[in-house]
Amino acid sequence: MTTLMTVLGILVFVFGLLFSIAWHELGHLSTAKMFGIRVPQYMVGFGPTLWSRRKGETEYGIKAIPLGGYIRMIGMFPPGDDGRVRKRSTSPFRGMIEDARAAAYEELKPGDERRLFYTRAPWKRVIVMFAGPGMNLILAVVIFLGVLMSFGINTRTTTVATVSECVISQSEQRDECRAGDPPAPANAAGLEPGDTIVAFNGEPVDDWGTLQARIRETVGPATLTVERDGETLVLHADLIENQVARTDGRGGYVEGEYVTAGFVGFSPASGVVRQDFPQAVDRMGDIMTTGVQALINLPSKVPNLWDAAWGTAERDQDGPMGVVGAARVGGEVFTLDIPPEHRIATMLFLVAGFNLSLFLFNMLPLLPLDGGHIAGAMWESVRRFFAKVFRRPDPGPFDVAKLMPVAYVVAGLFICFTLLVLAADIVSPVRLAG
Repeated sequence: MTTLMTVLGILVFVFGLLFSIAWHELGHLSTAKMFGIRVPQYMVGFGPTLWSRRKGETEYGIKAIPLGGYIRMIGMFPPGDDGRVRKRSTSPFRGMIEDARAAAYEELKPGDERRLFYTRAPWKRVIVMFAGPGMNLILAVVIFLGVLMSFGINTRTTTVATVSECVISQSEQRDECRAGDPPAPANAAGLEPGDTIVAFNGEPVDDWGTLQARIRETVGPATLTVERDGETLVLHADLIENQVARTDGRGGYVEGEYVTAGFVGFSPASGVVRQDFPQAVDRMGDIMTTGVQALINLPSKVPNLWDAAWGTAERDQDGPMGVVGAARVGGEVFTLDIPPEHRIATMLFLVAGFNLSLFLFNMLPLLPLDGGHIAGAMWESVRRFFAKVFRRPDPGPFDVAKLMPVAYVVAGLFICFTLLVLAADIVSPVRLAG
């Protein structure tokens, strides 16, 4: 049964992956056709074609390797300085440029002269290239907000999990009380595990972040209104100052940083809590910030990946994970001993995270990524603007093909990184249980 659920989880993730890729390419396809650019191919995957069908002027298909997708647009690059698509050269770098330029004009037909990608205004090209990752962003936001608002997220609540017997500075990192430690205010007030705090000093509270902030702002007498076994009780506590972990403003903690604040002495229980729209948007902002920071920190994760793949180091559970690793996690999700709706929500979060990663990665201003073409179109727009302001001749379209040697280097680095992540995913995979 476990094997069956693992396979089912992997298949569900792969379907989500393929849908995300198709959705991405649909953004490019729809906007390209909207601006009159001819698109000969729309493909999901790479390698040998498993299925294809031509509709109108475009061939739609699925290929064997589900690691990406593409659409082919006619005239991605302008002709060379001599007005020709291809000219002979013995320079390897010039050869790269010429090959890329020639590939952009494959299947050129009569009448396509006005349907070339590079002939479109820069703002139209920006829209076409942004539409792909933009579709991934839309899908990620819709899934994240949908899950947060309809299902919820595991978070700290105002229900009491444990009550401290004494006051211990959190910077000491110990759990046992010692002689001379004062009793914790919560224990002295009669707070018990399972109590749900519904008000602090007479003001209603319904989330842990708000309750935590009010407790930390208070030193001295305070009241805790709790629900216990269907009854509402008002407990009186005398809060004291203590050294506690710094918070992130949303109920979480900043590791290794401490502040002096009001202290009552209990730990909150965790549970799945539905978020309203403002809370969900706030959480979505946190997720976006975390994603950007993870992308910035990506180069620093390479040594751990190498040691995990070829050495004896333990895999960083917060490090980068490839398609194989994500599929493995998808398989694990369906084997967890949790309610079915929890499994579905976790899987949706996994797919949403993948789409967010696709958006952020593709927006890097480097060829062959979408962000590289966006940067080229924007630079062309800037050049033409200043030429017009200073009454200089129109510099014409920016020749992105001249950056193809850089694109090959970027693609090579990406392939090497992908292979490294693949090896780490196989040898030392990330697991949900850590």
